Amino acid sequence: MEISGYKFEPVETHSLVVELTKRLLDYIFSGNVRPGDKIPAERQLSEALGVGRSAIREAIKALTVLGILEVRQGNGTYVKNTSSSLLIQSIEWGLLLGEKNTMDLVETRMLLEVSIARLAARRWAGSELAELKEILERMKQCSLADFVDADVQFHLKLCDMAKNSVLKNMLSSIRNLLHTWIKCVIDKAGETAFSYLDHLAIYEAVAGRDPDRAAKAMQLHMDDASKRLIEALKEAEQVS
Repeated sequence: MEISGYKFEPVETHSLVVELTKRLLDYIFSGNVRPGDKIPAERQLSEALGVGRSAIREAIKALTVLGILEVRQGNGTYVKNTSSSLLIQSIEWGLLLGEKNTMDLVETRMLLEVSIARLAARRWAGSELAELKEILERMKQCSLADFVDADVQFHLKLCDMAKNSVLKNMLSSIRNLLHTWIKCVIDKAGETAFSYLDHLAIYEAVAGRDPDRAAKAMQLHMDDASKRLIEALKEAEQVS
């Protein structure tokens, strides 16, 4: 079926939401819509893709929390500014494409980050601590928009300090997702003080070469960030 000059192909039922989300991404980047444009209504998409409206809602929910779409209550769903590099990683990891995948990602990131903090406290050397503090100072002073990038840099620097190539490769492979996750949490909160204090506690533990304290500080940070992410997901589901 064709809508506004773009032909949608019906999707197969296996891994429906994942496949449906990819089809919507193809549409978003087809050139038929631009940032700020309104996408077709659920009913139209349901008919065009040959799937139920509940599956359409799930896909829209995923893309909304990822920052790709914006649901304006009572006024439809619109395309936001984003980049294709973010989308590739996001879909590959299945972020927010259903509750199980979301919780799997939350659990995986938590395990990674806690291990990284513990190792960083043991292994940092030379100017690394000063470099981490510099990033922390940026987080304290920068704008809401710039905070997300500084937050990501903090976690990546901590990973460098852990000196474990496997952990570094794993965290680097989800760098774009890390950015998306942090942005989602900060956008929902509308402020950064709570996150800065979490990172300050991590920094102080790492600076004191206290692996257990660093791991605990990171665990508390991950618990809070995960809770906020899940809340954002639920809100997006209610709106859509």
